[in-house]
Formats: sequence, C-alpha cells, structure tokens
Amino acid sequence: MNRSDLVRLSKRMSLALRHQPERFGLTPDRAGWVPVEVFLAALRIGRANLDAVVAGNDKQRFAVERGPDGAERIRASQGHSIPVDLGLAPSSPPPVLYHGTGAEAAESIRVTGLHRGGRHHVHLSPDVATARRVGARRGAAVVVFTVHAAAMARDGHLFYRSANGVWLVDAVPAGYLSG
Repeated sequence: MNRSDLVRLSKRMSLALRHQPERFGLTPDRAGWVPVEVFLAALRIGRANLDAVVAGNDKQRFAVERGPDGAERIRASQGHSIPVDLGLAPSSPPPVLYHGTGAEAAESIRVTGLHRGGRHHVHLSPDVATARRVGARRGAAVVVFTVHAAAMARDGHLFYRSANGVWLVDAVPAGYLSG
C-alpha cells in the first residue's frame, strides 16, 4: 500500500471505530473494542493492511491487544462520537499543554474556549510540534494555543491521558488559554 492508500484506510477505520460502526455492521463493546477478525471482514481488508495502518500511524490512533478471551481486538484510542468508556483514570497534567487549530477558528476559541463538540473530550497535545501537525489538518494557517493545564487542574478540571499520549479534558475555558 502506498501512503495515500494508508491514509484513506486509516480514515475508514476511524469512521468504523469512532463514529459509525453500524455502517460497517460492527457492534463495539462498552470500551469500544471490536474483535479483529470481525473488523477485517467488515472492512474487507487483509491483516497486512490493518497492521500497516496501525504501525504506520504517527498518532497511534488505534490499539490492538488480546482480550480476556485471548482473541485479538481493536479500538480507536480516543476521539469517539459514539458512547464508549475508555477506562481512563484522571491524571495530573504537565504545567502546559497545546491545541492546534486552523486560523479561522482562533478568534472564536479566544472568546469561548475549547469545547468538545460531538466528541467525548477536547484533545490536547504534549508539545507544540504535535499541536501544529494536528492543526494543519484544518488548513495551511495554523494557530497553536497554550493551555495552562496545571492551573486548570488546581481549579478542579479533570485531565486524562490516552494510551497514545493525547491529553483529554471536557473543555478548556478561555481564561486558561494563551496564543
């Protein structure tokens, strides 16, 4: 598979695991897991292609592991718009985190803060480079906000860290943002 095919398959996998599993005939469990064999059949892909997407995804969007029954299963690491319980425990964040977005959304964010929209959480990056890469998906002009995470945590906001290092929070009020 070339890079373009891998990106296209990754987007299809995200749709199936994060947003519209029913469109593919999938029924994730409470934690978002789907048996790998069922997933391969539903998406009509081979194991080599699945492995290439999972291994080649720089954001580690997908997790594959053995379930309690010994069978392999797959899920998206975060970003779901369907109900899932990722089983994440609250975690103390670093002093600052980052959020990259397109320039057209920056003024609204400065006024109203960051909101999760149709997802479970707002996604935050541990470094500027990652936030810039995430924001670049919204267009060439990227704005990176600094999130004063330690102050938020002191004020009672709960943070979670997904298996792939993305920080998650319910919302970021504008007063905790700079940039």
